Amino acid sequence: MAGEVFNIKTRESVTQLFRYALVGLLSNVAGYLVYLAFTYVGGTPKVTMTLLYGVGAAVGFFGNRSLTFEHQGSIMGAGVRYVIAHCIGYLLNLGILIVFVDKLGHPHQWVQGVAIFVVAAFLFLAFKVFVFPDSREVAR
Repeated sequence: MAGEVFNIKTRESVTQLFRYALVGLLSNVAGYLVYLAFTYVGGTPKVTMTLLYGVGAAVGFFGNRSLTFEHQGSIMGAGVRYVIAHCIGYLLNLGILIVFVDKLGHPHQWVQGVAIFVVAAFLFLAFKVFVFPDSREVAR
């Protein structure tokens, strides 16, 4: 019995991770291309990342709530938790740029490319556990 529950939860998590990756891949590829274009024409990396982060987070809420996690709980509660998770994700992204670009001198294009994956992994876990928890688990 416990093995079946674990198997179902594992399968559900893999499905959620796949959907999250698909939503994230589409939005992040578009966002990264805009990032490269803006920095190419003179935009600074941190200001460009800040603007794009906000737009991407706003669009991603509805995709992740309905498609990835199929969340049925309060939209307001999830919205507040989503903002908190993204604030932490933003600070993580900003910290990565400050350390690896400003302090260590690595090219911002590569650093931001890697940062997308680091922040995405953090956000998946935050969304799954904190922002869009399984209502069956919360009710127990």
